[in-house]
Amino acid sequence: MDDKMMKENILVAGGAGFLGSNLCRRLVDEGHRVLCVDNFQTGRRVNIEPLLDSPLFSLLRHDVINPLRYDLRPTQIYNLACAASPRLYQADPVHTLRTCVYGAFNLLELARRSGARVLQASTSEVYGDPHMHPQSESYRGNVNMVGLRSCYDEGKRCAETLFSDYGRRKRAVVKIARIFNTYGPGMAQDDGRVVSNFVTQALKGLDLTIYGDGSQTRSLCYVDDMIDGLISLMNSAESFQGPVNLGNPVEATVLDIASEVRRLAGAEVDFVFEPRPADDPEQRCPDILLAQRHLGWAPSTRMETGLSKTVDYFSGVLASASDRAMSRRVSGPARA
Repeated sequence: MDDKMMKENILVAGGAGFLGSNLCRRLVDEGHRVLCVDNFQTGRRVNIEPLLDSPLFSLLRHDVINPLRYDLRPTQIYNLACAASPRLYQADPVHTLRTCVYGAFNLLELARRSGARVLQASTSEVYGDPHMHPQSESYRGNVNMVGLRSCYDEGKRCAETLFSDYGRRKRAVVKIARIFNTYGPGMAQDDGRVVSNFVTQALKGLDLTIYGDGSQTRSLCYVDDMIDGLISLMNSAESFQGPVNLGNPVEATVLDIASEVRRLAGAEVDFVFEPRPADDPEQRCPDILLAQRHLGWAPSTRMETGLSKTVDYFSGVLASASDRAMSRRVSGPARA
């Protein structure tokens, strides 16, 4: 690594979450100084515990809906601060919207003060239930402004507006990534996403719950590929702002994903079909020509490979939880 790369001071908002913790590990491995900022509403300390002993890593407990300290001087800022699964972001929709909008503003202001590049982790949810397939960055979306998911969908759309205006007015060098379905080690088993749901149920010997008939499609990107894309975008030419889609253009039906997870987990379980949630998209698939052209990026991990690694990860998580529960039963209740 050259000297310039060694000197980066990088702030990762939402750094204890799924994507954030994977990004923090990669950046520390590359020799950068990393400040993880998280309020731990959905982020988990266990995700970053391996980094706490590194002299390159530090942790700040903070909610980005509030302004950040004036003494912070990062050279790069990644804004991944927000609950990202429907179950979690709908639990407190007002806070979700404030995180998207106030958080974006406060991090943009920090970038303006410190002269840092700043990347907004936007989402494929800005396309809503799309009428265009696959979705290109020029598509303006089909979003329900007053639905159960709109706190997140519209919050992210507003954040993109803020980032775009700061970029146009030269207040900061901004980057906007529209992230599609991502999975892999570090996911929370109870986050309600399709992969974590299927893997957890399969490993517990439970029937897999499929919402709708399972014909709706998803495009799954393995987390290592997504981190490659985010870092490439952050370090791309200053003139390339985005938004740019980051995701896997290879589609799979929800039923196919469930079948593959069941096979990899070796689970002898059935499928249970439930009604689809409101505003659940029928198809979600990125057009990544812009990312290929400007970043030289495309995902390379096959779904079978990524799901196998994810099953192995969750097997370890569930085994550890079982060991802890057994230990508590053996030791018995604490005595006064």
